Amino acid sequence: MDNWQRTLLSHSDSIEKAIKVINDASLQIALVCDESRRLLGTVTDGDIRRALIRDCSLDTPVSAIMCAEPVTATRDDSLPRISALMRTNSVDQVPVMQGPYVVDLYTRKSLEFAKRKPNPVFLMAGGFGTRLRPLTDDCPKPLLKVGDKPILETILESFIEHGFYRFFISTHYLHEKITEYFGNGERWGVEIQYVHEEHPLGTAGALSLLPEDLEHPILMMNGDLLTKVNFSQLLSFHEENAATATMCVRREEYQIPYGVIQSTDGQIASIVEKPVQSFFINAGIYVVSPELRRQVLADQKTDMPDLLQSQINNHEKVSLFPIHEYWLDIGKMPDFNRAQQDFMNGFAMREMHG
Repeated sequence: MDNWQRTLLSHSDSIEKAIKVINDASLQIALVCDESRRLLGTVTDGDIRRALIRDCSLDTPVSAIMCAEPVTATRDDSLPRISALMRTNSVDQVPVMQGPYVVDLYTRKSLEFAKRKPNPVFLMAGGFGTRLRPLTDDCPKPLLKVGDKPILETILESFIEHGFYRFFISTHYLHEKITEYFGNGERWGVEIQYVHEEHPLGTAGALSLLPEDLEHPILMMNGDLLTKVNFSQLLSFHEENAATATMCVRREEYQIPYGVIQSTDGQIASIVEKPVQSFFINAGIYVVSPELRRQVLADQKTDMPDLLQSQINNHEKVSLFPIHEYWLDIGKMPDFNRAQQDFMNGFAMREMHG
């Protein structure tokens, strides 16, 4: 591969730099090496997400989270041998070595075309987009153009890049404009079916309109998001965790603009000046099991947080998938304007904290 050199990091580089390297090289791995390219370890997208779940700081050196004994191949190994190594060890990238030194990198994608995935993708496109009026007076928000194409078309193409071809789109407001634009999906080489909400059913209620015989986990996404999330990795993460549902989350930080006082028995115990609080927020992207889809009551308004909370209350497994890639919720006019600017920059990764 030609661009594997862009994945190189030193052991003292931070997680934040690893995120940038992984996103820029688009190989979902960073190689930690010394100055002579002696391999010290690897950092994958999964390593970073697990570190974020453990609340590791972005300043943490990659040496603290890297795999020090990664699966490797030698320069003499054939491509079928390297492909077998990936399958046997359930990895998507294999550094190629000459002695202790890295000389190449192969990824699963570089060895074979992305396999088509039977999982349905459910895109939510029925909202009124009231906060973007007057732009949405006669145009549904998912059809508003960012750059040279509608938001929903960019979302569709992102899933197609990862091998998804079965799409369902929920519609309500100005539904005929969406169905007219996308048709049956033939223009993109995919299958598109529509479910129409006679009245708004919430972010989860429209699941009840999907066919009951769906056999595979369903990927869901709001139709007003722009993101570079790796949907293949999201699906793999969901399946590996055997979860009933997985929610994509994004870390946001908020600085309180005042000194915060902590007290005990009427006495000041400490004063923290303008502390920063960190939270995971709902990113509007989910994977749900077919079993969960069948539990959604027909013609009843339900939102995803309520549906997932009911599963948590019933002791079902609901996983979180931290995203560090580009992500933007186009809810208000400043977000729409920001999207236009980000489009001009190739949707480069924005700061994780807003």
